[in-house]
Amino acid sequence: MTQPLSLAAIVAVCVATLAIGSYGLRISRATSDFYVAGRQVTPWRNASAISGEYLSAASFLGVAGLVYSRGIDMLWFPIGYTMGYLVLLVLIAAPMRRSGAYTLADFAELRLESRRIRGLCSALVVGIGWFYLIPQLQGAGIALRQVTGWPTWVGGTVVSVVVALAVSAGGMRSITLVQAMQYWVKVTAISLPAFILLAVWRADPAAPSLDPATLWVSAGTGPGSGLYATYSTLLALCLGTMGLPHVLVRFYTNPDGRDARRTTVVVLGLLGMFYLFPPVYAALGRAYASRLPEGARTDGIVLLAPHLLLDGTSANLLSALLAGGAFAAFLSTASGLAMSVAGILDQDVARRLLPRFAGEDLPDRLGIRLATVVGLAVPLVVTWLLAPVGLASTVGLAFAVAASTFAPLLALGVWWPRLTTAGATAGLIVGSVTASLAAGATLLGFTSDDSWLALLLAQPAAWSAPLAFVVTIAVSLLTPGAIPPHTRATMARLHTPESLLT
Repeated sequence: MTQPLSLAAIVAVCVATLAIGSYGLRISRATSDFYVAGRQVTPWRNASAISGEYLSAASFLGVAGLVYSRGIDMLWFPIGYTMGYLVLLVLIAAPMRRSGAYTLADFAELRLESRRIRGLCSALVVGIGWFYLIPQLQGAGIALRQVTGWPTWVGGTVVSVVVALAVSAGGMRSITLVQAMQYWVKVTAISLPAFILLAVWRADPAAPSLDPATLWVSAGTGPGSGLYATYSTLLALCLGTMGLPHVLVRFYTNPDGRDARRTTVVVLGLLGMFYLFPPVYAALGRAYASRLPEGARTDGIVLLAPHLLLDGTSANLLSALLAGGAFAAFLSTASGLAMSVAGILDQDVARRLLPRFAGEDLPDRLGIRLATVVGLAVPLVVTWLLAPVGLASTVGLAFAVAASTFAPLLALGVWWPRLTTAGATAGLIVGSVTASLAAGATLLGFTSDDSWLALLLAQPAAWSAPLAFVVTIAVSLLTPGAIPPHTRATMARLHTPESLLT
């Protein structure tokens, strides 16, 4: 049954995204505007944009669904999401900004002085970006189906079209404004209904009670449960955050390294504020479980919550607010991912194939538009062919791949001068192959039993990330002659505050 108010809220969010994106078309004048917003984004605005980009479908819908279905121990997911930024703050935020790179592949080439490393990193950026885009598009399909009854492919298609138009219009200038706006839309959308529903629950003498013990009991003993899974999840989220291309590119937009650190501190506060609310919806879902529609997906608990406690216009208004917030989550994260993927495809593929106008300062519009369309079309087609998987679980696997590939490269590249090109290459290959094979086996359903093999495949970060670190270090020590010749100068550039260079 179509909910007109919810559909109107989704349309409003899409229109606002396109309107702000079109504004970026007028203020993006140079390459640096398009890729890094001219490196002039202030910490507060950048923190809002990063938080808007980072709080994806897994955060808005998936966390509540996990806590509802598996118990409160699943709160390790939002803790891990937030801790990842603390690790990023301590290890690489300021040095990455000082590198002056536009993309993660640019940084890899600068640090290791190798076109081969750049090509490998570019392929991984695209792969991780596509892997992360899949749950965003699937989540959009679930949300739109829940409020309209339309097929799930419609929601993913709508998000892809809106994001493609916004990104190709003004690049990072547009996306920064869009994502900053969408963070506050999401916080409002998830917090206001939570306060109202809690007040209604407490004020109703006939309301069902909630036994706190039910929230502590994890449902099932499969690959998502147990101490090993908890440690593996935390490792994936803590290390994976620094390896997510759409997160890293944001730190290139700050004016200097000090502002990059300030941005990260503000992000920690904004994320912590948001994650107070998904457990509220999980608790309400447990309390009113008898009223849930038969066959309802746990990822839909947030959108269903108003109709569990209220009727008529009140329920529809709150549902509309939540639907708009959920769609803002899909759009903001998909925008950042599309920007990262399109930037790589444009720089490393389109610019080599398409002719450039001599002396033109603006990016090649045809190249970036084609790169954006391709970058969104591939994961969209995959969502049409792949059955929906748990949003938080799928995103967790993307974090595991990032933790096993870019985390060793970045941490060692920033802090260890003995890192060699051969060592970095070996670590990237081992990490990407092991984590990707495990993630693929999980998505294809090879981890449905409770065996140790299934657990290791479903939660690969605990072994694939350390393995990648060990291989990178070992091969680097065995190939001292492959240390890039300008390593000392590059390390000095990464660690010297800008104030000492002026």
